[in-house]
Amino acid sequence: MNNSSQPKWSVEEAARIVRESYGTVIPQGMGVAESLYDFDEIGWLPESVKDYALGLGNPIRYADLQVGEIVLDVGSGAGIDTFIAAKKVGPTGRVIGLDMTPEMLERARANQQILGLTNVEFREGKMEQIPLDEASADVAISNGVINLSTKKGQTFRELYRVLKAGGRLVFSDSVVNGQLPRSVLDSEAAFAG
Repeated sequence: MNNSSQPKWSVEEAARIVRESYGTVIPQGMGVAESLYDFDEIGWLPESVKDYALGLGNPIRYADLQVGEIVLDVGSGAGIDTFIAAKKVGPTGRVIGLDMTPEMLERARANQQILGLTNVEFREGKMEQIPLDEASADVAISNGVINLSTKKGQTFRELYRVLKAGGRLVFSDSVVNGQLPRSVLDSEAAFAG
């Protein structure tokens, strides 16, 4: 990682930075949720879900989710996109939220209990090694998370592996056009978002 456009830390250190940053997130209120989602999408969700909305967009809006589909939410956090997807796919569908942060998984599972959703499951894991069988999801969504991977090629190979033939990948994320200054590349806070 001596390339001038690469951060100074290893893959393991990068995972630690992300895990620690998102494990200690303090809820910021509903500003993010209200700016990304329509009221009919989130009005039914408790504040404990909306306060932890940390995404960059609304992949659900473009995923064309259908009743009965199986959806993978990569980097599910406290669960906002997972829960919205669960409502769209209905009781015959299923949504699997994947996150590497135990604290976020704990929040998501607590929110699931509040909502009483039985078509949702949360799993701990990394997007570079998705703990799902091959060709097991109809749709994969992600909201502001793929940019955190230090192995994006591996992440996309894994997403392709778990999607069924004709499956859809819909994500919102940040992209840099150009080179960031060294001070930004070496900043743990900037790396974690």
